[in-house]
Amino acid sequence: MARVRTRTRAHSQAHSRAHSRAHSQARTPARVRPRTRPRLPVLELAPEAHRPPLWSRALGLAAVVLVGAWLGLLIVGNVRAEVGPMDTTMTLRPSLTGGTKINVSPLGALYLDTHTGPVRLDVNVDQLDPVRSQALVDHPERLSGLQDEVAHDVEHGTLDLAVRSCVAVVTGATALGLAVYRRPRRALAAGGLALALLASSGATAYATWNPESVLEPRFSGLLSSAPALVGNARSIVTEFDVYQKELARLVTNVTKLYDVTSTLPAYSPDPATLRVLHVSDIHLNPASWKIIASLVEQYKVNVIVDSGDTMDHGTAAENGFLDPIADLGVPYVWVRGNHDSLTTQRYLSRMKNVHVLDDGRAETIAGLRFAGIGDPQFTPDRSTAPGGDAAEELAGDRLATALREQRAADTPVDVAIVHEPSAARMTDGEVPLVLAGHLHHEQTEILSHGTRLRVEGSTGGSGLRAVEGKYPDPIEASILYFDRGSRRLQAWDEIRLGGLGETTAEVSRHLPADVFDQRLRRGQPGATPSSADSPSPSGGTPGTPSPSGS
Repeated sequence: MARVRTRTRAHSQAHSRAHSRAHSQARTPARVRPRTRPRLPVLELAPEAHRPPLWSRALGLAAVVLVGAWLGLLIVGNVRAEVGPMDTTMTLRPSLTGGTKINVSPLGALYLDTHTGPVRLDVNVDQLDPVRSQALVDHPERLSGLQDEVAHDVEHGTLDLAVRSCVAVVTGATALGLAVYRRPRRALAAGGLALALLASSGATAYATWNPESVLEPRFSGLLSSAPALVGNARSIVTEFDVYQKELARLVTNVTKLYDVTSTLPAYSPDPATLRVLHVSDIHLNPASWKIIASLVEQYKVNVIVDSGDTMDHGTAAENGFLDPIADLGVPYVWVRGNHDSLTTQRYLSRMKNVHVLDDGRAETIAGLRFAGIGDPQFTPDRSTAPGGDAAEELAGDRLATALREQRAADTPVDVAIVHEPSAARMTDGEVPLVLAGHLHHEQTEILSHGTRLRVEGSTGGSGLRAVEGKYPDPIEASILYFDRGSRRLQAWDEIRLGGLGETTAEVSRHLPADVFDQRLRRGQPGATPSSADSPSPSGGTPGTPSPSGS
């Protein structure tokens, strides 16, 4: 009861005070009543009500980190690096699949599945540095260490790229965080998260690194036709156009090296000596023309002999491949191989400075008399059954008959040309020298009646077949030296180059036995006869090579 009374008395007092204020205000005149604004209610909320949800804040911070890191990489996250003779630009880019992209402008790009991760390595090949490229040409011995040099350059460039990328992502994320949040602590947190993201991406790339991916590239642009050109993409580890140009120059430098050393037999060709370049089985390899042009210039070649299989299918679409012959600057003597068609033969016969020999026809070219016959078989044509050795021997008989007729007319032939060695054997005793190809490797043999058979290797490195085996086939050619007066063979140099992607070169010199005997009678040391001057029951063996350069 006491509590109730207390509450009632307090209530009564409050009511009395309120009634007194209202009564006094009623008696105050209206003109002196003070103006007062009504007081609005003040709402006080809890501090947590000002903040967005936690997931929204995390999402916003992640967006700031990603966008800032990407902008940093885009603006300053690239490195210019010298890789061998090339100037390149290396960059990291955000990616969903990872990998490496190599841009070879304007030819296209190569894509390598090197790693899995949220970043991709972009390498732009900007240009070939002329000074460093010329240094390789002037000093071919540096090619042997080029692979190690390139590996070191790539490693150094990648390390520089990693450091610069760390700085770029931290700077970009921090700057964007400061612009968005206007709080240094938040900005530093964004930069730290960006660095952690890049570090985790690098760790993922390292854990998933696949060095074998370079053997299975994907192509875009003009480079997308590269697998069709060379047959097997697993063997493409160097850029083909650069390779063919530099390999041609390598030949020139290697031959110069041999000219100033004493490792070759001491045969010094007279300036009036006739020099014949023998090539065969080019099989549509475009590198062959640059190599042939280099040999023509270095050896001062008087005439080129091609013993066939210049093409691969003999179609009219391939005819444009033959156009560089017109720019070689010396007569080009050609016979048809089993991969060359009559379409090919007609196209060449209309070309200036090309001499097509067939059906035993003979011509005197650059002081030597040549006669030849085309291969009777055409391998790409599946509509007719090949004639085999019987057809080749029949063609050889026809050529031998033509050689006898030339001798009877007092215009003896100095060099006969066929494609198949089995056809060449039918000319034994009718001509001093017969040249052939087809086998894709060099060999020399003295036939039973004294005719020398020289089989040339593939000057095209077997063409598209070069990448079918474990190792690429070598590129082979020969320089034949003839005495201008007697028109007899005095010596020959066998030239052997490493196949696709290789950088080796060998030059070996051989002297016929009669030239060797003459030198002994004259007391001139240093000459070594070719082992091919002794008949071999196995079909002849190549001459023993002298020391080679690489």
